[in-house]
Amino acid sequence: MLRQIHSLPGLIAAVLVSILAVTGAILSINPTLERARSSLPPTGAFTVADLATKIVAHYPGAERIVRKASGGIVVYYFDADVPHADVVDPVTGAQVAPYAPSGFTRWVTDLHRSFLLGDGGRAAAGVGALAMLVLSLSGTAMLANRLGGWRQLFGRVRGTGRLHAELGRLAVLALLLTALTGSYMSLATFGVVPDGMDAEPVFPSVVDGGIPMPIGDLPALKATDLRDLRELTFPYAGDLTDAYALITADGAGYIDQATGAMLNFLPHGLARQIYETIYMLHTGEGLWWLGLMLGLSALTVPLMTGTGIMIWVKRRRGMPWIRSNVRASAADTVILVGSEGNSTWGFAKTLHDALTNAGHLVHTAPMNQFADRYRSANRLLILTSTYGDGSAPASARQFLARLDKLEVAPRPPVAVLGFGDRQFPRFCQFARDVEAALAAKGWPQLYPLHTVDRQCVQTFARWGSEIGTRIGTPLKLAHVPSRPRTMPLQLIERLDYGMDVQAPTAVLRFAAPEADAGIWQRLAGGGLPRFEAGDLLGILPPGSPLPRFYSLASSRSDGVLEICVRKHPGGLCSGFLHSLKPGDTIAAFVRPNPAFRPARSKEPVILIGAGTGIGPLAGFIRDNAWRRPIHLYFGARDPKSDFLYEADLKAWLADKRLTRLTTAFSRTMDRVYVQDRIAADADIVRTLVARGAQIMVCGGRQMAQSLGRALEDAIKPLGLDLMTLKMQGRYVEDVY
Repeated sequence: MLRQIHSLPGLIAAVLVSILAVTGAILSINPTLERARSSLPPTGAFTVADLATKIVAHYPGAERIVRKASGGIVVYYFDADVPHADVVDPVTGAQVAPYAPSGFTRWVTDLHRSFLLGDGGRAAAGVGALAMLVLSLSGTAMLANRLGGWRQLFGRVRGTGRLHAELGRLAVLALLLTALTGSYMSLATFGVVPDGMDAEPVFPSVVDGGIPMPIGDLPALKATDLRDLRELTFPYAGDLTDAYALITADGAGYIDQATGAMLNFLPHGLARQIYETIYMLHTGEGLWWLGLMLGLSALTVPLMTGTGIMIWVKRRRGMPWIRSNVRASAADTVILVGSEGNSTWGFAKTLHDALTNAGHLVHTAPMNQFADRYRSANRLLILTSTYGDGSAPASARQFLARLDKLEVAPRPPVAVLGFGDRQFPRFCQFARDVEAALAAKGWPQLYPLHTVDRQCVQTFARWGSEIGTRIGTPLKLAHVPSRPRTMPLQLIERLDYGMDVQAPTAVLRFAAPEADAGIWQRLAGGGLPRFEAGDLLGILPPGSPLPRFYSLASSRSDGVLEICVRKHPGGLCSGFLHSLKPGDTIAAFVRPNPAFRPARSKEPVILIGAGTGIGPLAGFIRDNAWRRPIHLYFGARDPKSDFLYEADLKAWLADKRLTRLTTAFSRTMDRVYVQDRIAADADIVRTLVARGAQIMVCGGRQMAQSLGRALEDAIKPLGLDLMTLKMQGRYVEDVY
């Protein structure tokens, strides 16, 4: 629900809100400029009578004096029957400059308040303020859900849309204040809520009518501090029955010319006090520093609009277009999808189309949109992949939490289909967790858990046939995997290691073929997409539609895509890559992996890698231009054969990008592994973790498991464990 509010309708409203934000940011500068030009006497040192005396001496034709919220004094007067206005020095009453608000400021003000469209535009601006309020609240709630609850709202943001989330979190309080005050002012403009501005004192029916007293001697003006003045209007020249009109911070009234007494004073009502306070909070008039803060925060709105559009477009591109996707409340079949790289969505579309063609009403949605009730559903089909070491994929991270909150209610029978790769020990683990959680909730089973290895279309078709039998609808699922959009990459350099220890390993560096990159692309980064060390390079080996992923050891600024690849016996992709010669090309694409990157901090980093796992870790060190303390533990077989990046690591030690290097070689006399080095350095590791260090691990799964035990022992005296560090974003791993 939150995403539905915040996504496409939010993006449409955000265009309107962006106009309000940019114009508001421009106007927020005015209070600061006015405050800088104003000289304010100390409180109690200068009265309205003092000011009026000085001004009358310089402006015999003065008609009105206005004190602006910034403290600036403006006098309105006639000279030869021609109206003028000057900004004056409150101490001397002399002219500082003519008062003439710029045409640009007036135009921006009208654009901000009404989009230059009169009352219709004012209504639209009110809708825009309300939209900003809804977007701020829904975005904050979505971020809290994403981070695991309101208490984690200021935790580390990972994954897609990180910049969008960080900008929103930075500006949300200021945007909420702007939206709330703007909504109130819009309601006041149309009289929905009272503003108290029309309450005026009654003109006195009786005035003295005697000889006017000098303005500097009027008791009511002598009793009013200059800082409380809002406006003083002079009586009509020569009319002894007229009176001074005074508006102060407390109220408004009239002053007798002859006696100087206050007549018919009317204190400001609560409605006016509230309105003036809200006006000050919205505009910064009287609080110039708040105006600047709100203006700077408002500038995040167009940035978030841009990043929001990018997120929405990326999400829409990643998900296949599904025709005849009926509402969840009307569907007889609900398909929920858990996907990280969007390949599972392709299988879901095939299933959706087959059921729709058979006459069913089908609703397909991400698992994160799991509802507590499907009013018309006769069955629930869940198709999900597994991310990493048994974790939920991106579109399913909220599913188990939503399921856990579910109350007892009639439920349609469910079938879970898991997608994964059997080479990983926790094959389809998330799908198994989902089925177990459904069973614990007493959910009836339509068909037991089934798994699909490496996107096998035959296994998927057999599962579909079984489902069709269960629901009485023959299903033929002829799925054709869509080929990822790739780019050609040319091998420009390779460094080979490990031949002497029967572990052939290569560091491969690719670039965009020069023929495919125009001059502007080359200047902007060699025709390469944006990527960072730790992101993934998906490679399609000849004859296979299924990509294999390798962690990148370089960033776009390096001008190359660098990976470390060990040749596995019978490995289709690793064998293909090891056969490449400089000049050969591959078909590949980049997949962001923001969950595996060093946190933005000055605290130390402990990098632990074995074999080709050093690839992304080397990239992190290479990018350490700020010389953040980095401690690397690297394991390999033999220093003479497969000491990957040896020359680079020594150079990085010399230039302080790398603080300390600890190696472990298993095919030497010492025969040690990285977990042994960690155990031996437990005191060092413990000290670094106590200082806030982040631990990053990359390498084989067995290594990571043994390493985990050594790390647990090292940090246990601190009252910490790896699970706690994971929750804090201080322990991350990329294992295979």
